[in-house]
Amino acid sequence: MELSTILPRIVGDNVLHAKLLNTLSLMENTGARKISACEDPVFVTQIILKHAAEEHRHAFFLKKQIDKTNQQLPTYAADYLLAPAYSKFYLNSLDIALSRYLKSELGLSGGQLRFGAYLLVTYAIEVRADELYPIYQQALNDAGSKVNVRSIIVEEEGHLEEMLKQMKDTWPDWERHANKAVEIETGLFNDWVVALGKEVA
Repeated sequence: MELSTILPRIVGDNVLHAKLLNTLSLMENTGARKISACEDPVFVTQIILKHAAEEHRHAFFLKKQIDKTNQQLPTYAADYLLAPAYSKFYLNSLDIALSRYLKSELGLSGGQLRFGAYLLVTYAIEVRADELYPIYQQALNDAGSKVNVRSIIVEEEGHLEEMLKQMKDTWPDWERHANKAVEIETGLFNDWVVALGKEVA
């Protein structure tokens, strides 16, 4: 099933919709924690702090939106998520795969590896967010839902521009690495969509 088919089905069911919001909140929170984990204890930049703060805010915002579905999902326990295994390990799997790629291709290690992985993982996620959230917002509009993610869409667009600038400043051949990141992420994302489809079939 395509995402454009799956999301309207989820939005039309308050229980599934609440779980989707909780799942997206989990994924945003995981991203925020990963960004913080890659920070250098001394040379942390303003842009990294901004990204971590905004991803944490997105996680909180999505969690608050659950109230509009009249459901109570207090934690990120598996019973309160959609496709819990795929959702919990999606970012970790992407991080591991891209870290291996950077070790192999560029011989990076330590702080350089953490920063390189931050660039590629965050870039791939922002490319995905630029696709996912507008499709989700369209499903919300079509259903006349009280939930909306327009503020997230605007911020994610800004994040993508910032990530592109950072990658161009870091690697002369940044496009090769960016394409690899998107390729790996696409495979993981497609697996997640299949798992979502099974839950709504």
